[in-house]
Amino acid sequence: MIARLASAAYFVLSLGLFLLLWQLAALWSDSPALPMPIAVLEAFVEAVQSRELPYHLAVTLARTLVAFVLSMIIGASIGLVMGRSGRMDRFFDSWLILFLNIPALVVIILCYIWFGLTEAAAVLAVSINKIPNVAATMREGARALDRQYMDLARSYRFGTWKTLRHVILPQLSPFFAASARSGLALVWKIVLVVELLGRSNGVGFQLHLFFQLFDVPSILAYTIAFVIVIQMIEIFLFKPWERHANRWRP
Repeated sequence: MIARLASAAYFVLSLGLFLLLWQLAALWSDSPALPMPIAVLEAFVEAVQSRELPYHLAVTLARTLVAFVLSMIIGASIGLVMGRSGRMDRFFDSWLILFLNIPALVVIILCYIWFGLTEAAAVLAVSINKIPNVAATMREGARALDRQYMDLARSYRFGTWKTLRHVILPQLSPFFAASARSGLALVWKIVLVVELLGRSNGVGFQLHLFFQLFDVPSILAYTIAFVIVIQMIEIFLFKPWERHANRWRP
């Protein structure tokens, strides 16, 4: 209880210091490019009341969720196969390096050119950018599997499904959690770029609109709202899941 109160106190003090520095910087610059916190709060309240912010935020989160799930499933499967098979790893290693080094912007532009300015192209572009990262992380996890546990599973004739569930997945959980956490941070950033370049709704589209209007308070209001949502997902979903995944470790 005391530790939680101390943590909350540190958070409040840190946030208060950040807002104070922001206020002082805004007063010192006296420029529309750096609005005061109260101006951003007013823009935030106005956007919520007009229902524009909840709508565009929900659209972006939906795209983020679909792209995140697809990239995690496909990337984890590829990484597991490459990590467990030396031949597959040697054959597809150059492919993985290639896709890891292709700029995200290039993938987005090509997907829009090849498949049109569609929802499927947007989600595909985001997924392609994330899949190699997940595959690389999960490959290292598959390589780190304890062979003694695998031999034990074979000796007791666990079978494929039982071995996967009780032997492989528990050991891969930390790697999966790490790729999921970094993946969410990467996916939502790419989603904003995708929306900015080729969609007619979403937070990225709104940021582009506010940029053209030089509406900095609205830009910061939408940014802060989205960051808050992502942080809530991190605190209430990823951290408890990671603790649960690592419960078997000493």
